[in-house]
Amino acid sequence: MALPVAKLGTLALRTLSKPIASRLKNQAAVHPKFRNFIVAIAQINHRITTKIQRRIYGHATDVEIRPLDEQKAVQAATDLIGEAFIFSVAVAALIFEVQRSARSEARKEEARKQELEELKQREDSLAKELEDLKLKLNEIERLAKGRGLTGILNLKGVHGAEGGKAATPA
Repeated sequence: MALPVAKLGTLALRTLSKPIASRLKNQAAVHPKFRNFIVAIAQINHRITTKIQRRIYGHATDVEIRPLDEQKAVQAATDLIGEAFIFSVAVAALIFEVQRSARSEARKEEARKQELEELKQREDSLAKELEDLKLKLNEIERLAKGRGLTGILNLKGVHGAEGGKAATPA
């Protein structure tokens, strides 16, 4: 029961993170200090991605890269913030799921160890009981050898004779 609830919870968290990311993007574009910061981040990101693309396509990388205008930089940075937020929520959900699974496996492993220990104790108990039975059998065999074959037969005969005598007088 806990597994579907946990999975539904992580799915709901991911779904709710999208509107939160959108709100973060809107707020980031409004605040002046944060706006300047994200414009700088967007410009750095633009330079890096442009250089990588130029290297991939085999173009010269020593050319000057024109900076984005402020509106495009703000849009790029807010998109980056939104995607980073959604990604971080997904990573957090994944980490939670992995830890939950690991705890579940640890509990199962502990149960298996406990069951194995109980089986070992049961085996030891049965081995001791078997040893006791062997000792009793050896004692009975020793007593039977002491009386000899006739002693055993006489013992059976005595019981049989007593039963026969009791049946005759009646």
